[in-house]
Amino acid sequence: IGSPPKGSIHDVIINSALKEAALTDITVKNFAWTDFVLEALVDCEIEAAVGTPPLYVAASRACGAKITIPPDKLWKDNPSYGIVIRKELVEHPDVVLRFLEAHERASNFIREKPDEAAAIVSDLAGIVDREFVQESYSVSPKYCAALSDGFVSSTMAFVPVLRDLGYISRQLGEEEIFEHGFIKQVHRDKPHYNIQ
Repeated sequence: IGSPPKGSIHDVIINSALKEAALTDITVKNFAWTDFVLEALVDCEIEAAVGTPPLYVAASRACGAKITIPPDKLWKDNPSYGIVIRKELVEHPDVVLRFLEAHERASNFIREKPDEAAAIVSDLAGIVDREFVQESYSVSPKYCAALSDGFVSSTMAFVPVLRDLGYISRQLGEEEIFEHGFIKQVHRDKPHYNIQ
């Protein structure tokens, strides 16, 4: 199974799934860049791949690849989203809040008007068509700035897996990972993470 680099969320999730299922005869081949995963799949160097929604769309177009296990079946509410800031930025809450407000507006726009959002992304990127972007959105339609209970729980369940696989040396507490204060100021409604 081809995967993005060692330590990426895709690498961790697939290795965890293989370990949990005791599938010791399946190996994961890590690639430095996701583009190389696609090339290896097209060239039949690997039989399967894990990765981002755009990797799936590109693989489906290039070699007829199909999703055999949807993202939410591999790891429900998988913690592939996050906005990480340096401690110094916390001292400038106005900047953080403005960024989160823009992120929330963008998330709402993708969720509420995916066709328009896809057209904008396609025009800006200049290397993929609108249908490519729309299809990528539909693979994992999780666009919300809130920190839902499911997302937080999923992230916390990820911590021991990271430790078991040797990526971190100790357990981390929720307070070490999440700063809820900023997002609560920006996103007061219920999370719409799983609304489609």
